[in-house]
Amino acid sequence: MADSVLRTKSKEFAKDIVFLCRSMKKNNVESALMNQLMRSGTSVGANVHEAQYAQGTKDFISKFEIALKECNESEYWLELLYETNSISRAEFDDFQKRCIELRRMLVSSVTTLKSK
Repeated sequence: MADSVLRTKSKEFAKDIVFLCRSMKKNNVESALMNQLMRSGTSVGANVHEAQYAQGTKDFISKFEIALKECNESEYWLELLYETNSISRAEFDDFQKRCIELRRMLVSSVTTLKSK
């Protein structure tokens, strides 16, 4: 099921964001940037997970739309961290690719749900 794939991928993304932030903390990266990435990056999976218990289709769509916004925000913070030499090109490329994948899945799900 596509939904369970999305839940799995968004949770893996969140866990890897936590690990990345821990690594950056050891390297004395600005805590404000790390905190913003931690919030948005973990929020994607939290909203996808929360959608399982939505109170209806509108609520379900809303949770996915919030996850989509958080995914976009995460990509912004990753770009900023890369451009300030806080993460490597390889780390940025990996996370950006995953943001794009999550975004595509979320957009597809929202589009399908709205068309019903």
